[in-house]
Amino acid sequence: MESLVGESVVVVGGGIGGLSTACYLADAGADVRVIEKNEQLGGRASRLERDGFRFDMGPSWYLMPDVFERFFADFDRTPSDYYELTHLDPHYRIFFKDGDRVDVTSDLKRTKAVFEAYELGAGETLERYLETSKENYEVGMEHFVYEDRPRLRDYLDLDVARQARGLSLLGSMQGHVEKYFDHPKLQQIMQYTLVFLGGSPTNTPALYNLMSHVDFNLGVWYPDGGIGTVIDSIVELGDELGVEYDTDRPATAIKGRVGGFKIETPDGALRPDLIVSNADYAHTEQELLPPERRGYDADYWEKRTYAPSAFLLYLGVDGDVDELAHHTLVLPTEWDRHFDRIFETPQWPENPAYYVCVPSKTDDTVAPDGHSALFVLVPIAPGLEDTPEIRDRYRDMILSDVATHTGTDIRDRIVLEERFCVDDFANRYNSYDGTALGLAHTLRQTSLFRPPHRSKGVDGLYFVGGDTTPGIGMPMCLISARLTAEAVLEDHG
Repeated sequence: MESLVGESVVVVGGGIGGLSTACYLADAGADVRVIEKNEQLGGRASRLERDGFRFDMGPSWYLMPDVFERFFADFDRTPSDYYELTHLDPHYRIFFKDGDRVDVTSDLKRTKAVFEAYELGAGETLERYLETSKENYEVGMEHFVYEDRPRLRDYLDLDVARQARGLSLLGSMQGHVEKYFDHPKLQQIMQYTLVFLGGSPTNTPALYNLMSHVDFNLGVWYPDGGIGTVIDSIVELGDELGVEYDTDRPATAIKGRVGGFKIETPDGALRPDLIVSNADYAHTEQELLPPERRGYDADYWEKRTYAPSAFLLYLGVDGDVDELAHHTLVLPTEWDRHFDRIFETPQWPENPAYYVCVPSKTDDTVAPDGHSALFVLVPIAPGLEDTPEIRDRYRDMILSDVATHTGTDIRDRIVLEERFCVDDFANRYNSYDGTALGLAHTLRQTSLFRPPHRSKGVDGLYFVGGDTTPGIGMPMCLISARLTAEAVLEDHG
């Protein structure tokens, strides 16, 4: 087995990708230190704790449990060594703004009946759709997600062509779903997961129909204690492997030197042999590296398509919120205009689609007795003007919308309120234009068209996280960590 004994590595950024890469490299024998600019580890998966309430600030869906199992198995462990999972039922609830309500559950027979009620024959069509989705997931994950193919020639061989045969690779998700379902609400149900990929039905490749297998077949889970527990588990694993952690220690510059690097920080310079950056790719290149060492110029980053930012309300509420499920989606019957206001003509949406998470439905440790903990997330365009006055106005509009369309009026019961928006994403996470997720999964920003794990301008500098392959989301960042570690081992092991 390849070894990194004697090599020192600094991981810049303590998000899930950086923490996981640190585990792989420490397991290979490297001396690994993670430095994080904020007061806690986790990156976008930070926690907010106030007055007995606890919120996951970022990711809140535990999907693709097989990826987490595979990650821990790489270290001869299982997720259950660190945390327990609760299967959510319903997986989520949808309130359409015309008054319809749909619960998506683990009972496929029941879900088929819901589809059939909207469109004759849609129940059996759903079964066929999920068969295709399952095939795409199994083939796509094993041969295209877990294998890094950063160059065009990596795709030009018979084995790759054979594995790709039959996959729904080209076209948009909108075009793919329309082949199966006519009713717009059924199309929305099959496409809502695009929010987690940072795209829209018209700009996300059809390959991502594999997410329906994730949703309907693999199920939606909740790690007891929240997503922060998963972060704690990866940190604990790193501890066991010898990883060291520094919080409140931002990198301010990366410079080359004879025999290694110099990373400048407010607490003194670090001089590792190798660097892995889990900071946003554009930030690392444009702010930490000198111009002559950058793989991409400012024009490259300006022309990328970015995933949405978000307007977030973290709310502690007196009493219950009976009408809401753990995961609730509120969708306008026509959502094209919402996506247009994110990707085409950026502005605050007037009739938004949004998500409400109520972890206290499942976990009584996240709120004081007799209270509920919830947050509301509205996807919005990155780079929007973000002022206190706009936040106030939008907050009132969203809480009114929640009351109108879910029957849950909490406006007089809020005992704790925190907000997070475009400027906060930019300031806390150094994210480009305040995007909440990074580079969107458009056809021209998928697979080999995303920035690579190896720096194009600096030998010994590597990247991990949602901006590189395989992309956005906690499971993808775990896989990204494995791919980055494989690249380091290939080059230096």
